[in-house]
Amino acid sequence: MSASGEHVLATLADRGFIYQSSDDDALHEMLRRPVTYYTGFDPTGPSLTAGHLVPIMMMAHLQRAGHRPIVLCGGGTALVGDPSGKTSSRPILTRAEIDANLAGQRAQLLRFIELDEGKGLVVNNADWLASLNYIEFLRDIGRHFSVNAMLSAEIYRTRLEQNLPLSFLEFNYQLLQAYDFLHLYRAYGCTLQCAGSDQWANCLAGMDLIRRLEGAQAQVLCAPLLTTATGAKMGKTEAGAVWLSAERTSPYDFYQYWVNVDDRDVASWLKLFTFLPLDQIGELTSVEGAALNAAKRTLAREVTTLVHGAQAAHEAEDAARALFGGAGGARDAMPSTEVAGADLDTLCATVLDAFSHTGLCKSRSEARRLVDQGGAYVNGEQARSIEDPVGSAALRDGEIVLRAGKKRYHRLVAVGAGVTSAGAR
Repeated sequence: MSASGEHVLATLADRGFIYQSSDDDALHEMLRRPVTYYTGFDPTGPSLTAGHLVPIMMMAHLQRAGHRPIVLCGGGTALVGDPSGKTSSRPILTRAEIDANLAGQRAQLLRFIELDEGKGLVVNNADWLASLNYIEFLRDIGRHFSVNAMLSAEIYRTRLEQNLPLSFLEFNYQLLQAYDFLHLYRAYGCTLQCAGSDQWANCLAGMDLIRRLEGAQAQVLCAPLLTTATGAKMGKTEAGAVWLSAERTSPYDFYQYWVNVDDRDVASWLKLFTFLPLDQIGELTSVEGAALNAAKRTLAREVTTLVHGAQAAHEAEDAARALFGGAGGARDAMPSTEVAGADLDTLCATVLDAFSHTGLCKSRSEARRLVDQGGAYVNGEQARSIEDPVGSAALRDGEIVLRAGKKRYHRLVAVGAGVTSAGAR
C-alpha cells in the first residue's frame, strides 16, 4: 500500500509521533516516493519494553504507507554502551549475551514489521563495526566530528555538568551510530532515520556524515520520550519495567498495565499504540469518569493483541472479568504459581511466606513493608500481620488469590495430593 508523504507525515503528527524533524519540507518531498528508513534497537536486554512501542509503531505506520523498514539490531554498539539518557555507564555485555538478547528482540519486532518478500530487513551492526580498522576509522570518519560540538550535545553535557563519569568508550558512541547511518545509506539506500528524541544529536551526526562523504541528503524523524500524566516514565510500574516478553511480563499483567492507565493518558495512548481510526478514538474518549473504562479496555485489548496475539488478549480480558466480578471469566491467564498440596502449609504458611514464594514481592523484606503499608490482600481481605495464616486454610476451590497494592494479582494454585478447600479465610 502506498501513500503520499503528506499523508503519512500528517498521520504521524495527528497521532503524536513527531517531536523533532530535521527538515519538514524536505521530509514531505522525500516521502512522496518509497524510501528506506531505519530504527536501531540496542540488545541490552532479552526483551524490549512497552517504552519501545513508540518507535516500533512509528516504523509500522511508515511501512503501511509503502516505505521499506530496516530494523537495526545494535550488536556492535551494545559492546560500547549508549550514554543517551543515562547518568552512569551501562554494564558491558558479552557477545554471547548480546546474541541471546538479539534473538528475543527480533521475534518481538516481527509482530509489527513485515520482512518477507523484501518488504523489510533486519541487520546487525556488529557485521560492519566489528571489522573496522581503528586507524582508518579515525582518519576517514573521526576527522569529520568536532569535539566542541559533541560536548555541547545534551547526552554528554549533562554528564559533564553533573561531574559524572563519561568514558572514552561511550564518547565514541555518536561516531559509531553516525557510521551506521552512512553504512545503511551506502548498502541499502537508506535516507531516513527514525528514533526517540534522546537520539537527536546522534541522528543528526549521521545525517551530516552522509552529506559530507556522499554529497547526499538524508533526514531524521524523532518521536517523543513519553511520561504518564502523573510524571512517571511510560512503561514502568511499581514492579519494574513492562516487558514485551510473556516470560517477563505475563499477558495478564501486560493487559492490566494498559487497562489501568490514567484517564488523562487514554486518548493519546490509543492514538500512539493502536491502529484504530482517529474518529473512533475520539468517540471512545468523548466521555469522562467511569464511562472511560470502555476506552481503557479497548486500549488494553488492542495493545495486548498486537504484542501477544488475539488469544492471549482474550484470555487476559476474560481473567480480568472473572477477577473483578464479571460472570463466566476464567482466571487461568492470571500469573500463577503451583504448589503441591502437601507442601502448601510449609512453603506458604503465612502471608510473608506466600508473597515472597510466589515472587509477588521480590524479597521477604519487601513483603514485610507491603503488609506494614496495608497493601497485602489474601482472597480480597487485607492482611493485618505478616504472620496471618495462608496455606490450606485459605484455599478456595483449590487456589488462593494474592494481591499487592491495587493492581498486582497472583494465583497460588494447590495441585496433587493433600489439596483441600476451606471456604473463607
